[in-house]
Amino acid sequence: MQEFDFLVIGSGSGLDVANAMAGRENSVAVVEEGPLGGTCLNRGCIPSKKLLYHAEVLETVERADEFGIHADVTGVDFAEIVREVNADVAESSDSIRRGLKSSNRHDLFEGTGEFVDERTVEVVDGADEGATLRADTVLVATGARPSIPDIDGIEDVDYLTSTEALQLETPPDHLVIVGGGYIAAELGHFFGTFGSDVTIVGRREHLLPEADPEVGAAFTDRYADRFDVYAGYEAVAAAEADGEVTVEARPYPESPTVRAGGERIDDPADADDVTVTGDALLVAAGRRPNTDALGLGAAGIETDDRGFVETDEYLRTSAEGVWALGDVVGEYLLKHSANHEAKAVIRNLLGDEPEPVDYAAMPFAVFASPEVAGVGATESDLREADREYATRTYRYEETARGDAMGAEGFVKVLIDLDGEILGCHIIGPEASNLIEEVVVAMTAGSGTVADIRESVHIHPALSEVVDRAFTGQFSRGGDAGRAGGHHHG
Repeated sequence: MQEFDFLVIGSGSGLDVANAMAGRENSVAVVEEGPLGGTCLNRGCIPSKKLLYHAEVLETVERADEFGIHADVTGVDFAEIVREVNADVAESSDSIRRGLKSSNRHDLFEGTGEFVDERTVEVVDGADEGATLRADTVLVATGARPSIPDIDGIEDVDYLTSTEALQLETPPDHLVIVGGGYIAAELGHFFGTFGSDVTIVGRREHLLPEADPEVGAAFTDRYADRFDVYAGYEAVAAAEADGEVTVEARPYPESPTVRAGGERIDDPADADDVTVTGDALLVAAGRRPNTDALGLGAAGIETDDRGFVETDEYLRTSAEGVWALGDVVGEYLLKHSANHEAKAVIRNLLGDEPEPVDYAAMPFAVFASPEVAGVGATESDLREADREYATRTYRYEETARGDAMGAEGFVKVLIDLDGEILGCHIIGPEASNLIEEVVVAMTAGSGTVADIRESVHIHPALSEVVDRAFTGQFSRGGDAGRAGGHHHG
């Protein structure tokens, strides 16, 4: 048995904690079964956003005629784009490996880590199979993987998950996507921009069901103009024959409304079952934690009914000396959340007094077209909590820059009756950047409308859409006030 001061299972954001511990002259063991760098680097946000930027460039060129600029795309080297992105990712992963291998404070063990006792891990199924490691402090940071829903016949279909989709060197002629969340939205946009016909089947009333309902509805409308969208439909069966994939779907009874292609049906009971076909199937129906092979019971580490590791507000698990962070804890399945949690674990391991993780202003973004971002409570959250609030919505095209861009979208603000910012939700260009102003106000400022109103905004920058969303008259409750008129200076 090899003894260490600190051991981490997983090499994503957990490496931040490992490096901090090594910097304090602790001996550190890193156990990883796959490429170094975790899901984000190898199979998630890094390759997907690199690829999506190519789609953004192509979409910009294709819109040039709207601005009196006549441009033609004479060719797209799709395979080379994908190869270059994946090569960049592989090099970054290899760089992390080289760094760990050359460190005199880190020991890398390749394989799956399985608990065999308290703070004791055996390495299985890898180059270092059979190694037994024990540490004073252990961190579980094993992430999550695509979840496959219970669809009749799915095991006989050669379907894609996001992992395989990011490596396709030819866009499908017709891609069927099961799932309506951010992965479905982003990959639908990517392949659709590069020529695939896209059909999306999602169980919830709107695509992006975690977004504010008004944003989700607007996003679904835009996607229904681009693609065949079946929202409020549940995929129940799948089959593959002669290069064609068939998915059968029926109205989902828990969805208040159904969208069948371009038609909205207010009562799911009035909607018919549908059958959709394509030459490729992407399953993007959520993620499940990588905890089933960890032997957590042997260490006394408790999980919830979905398999996510349960932690307290400091990210300590039920086992003494064992911590957890990232997707495996299921709080927010976002890389920046995992990085935020890593900072908290570092403070709590190396500081004098533990501090709870603050999730109060955790933003999200969807790099689709249109782009979507949000932070804080949604309007449905506030209604469910029976909380008094006021709201205001301001449209991009009512600013000089938004009008010049031909932009569609809006900023929606939710505040309490004393002016505290409860949430902000954006759909439109640069949403992922615009939301940061609100995140900073909620985190580092007073967290009130005054933080935005009293800050000078560059005219006529796109950030004026945020400024004006916070500046006008708010409406109580669900009666969202739409700002009117153009305000060009």
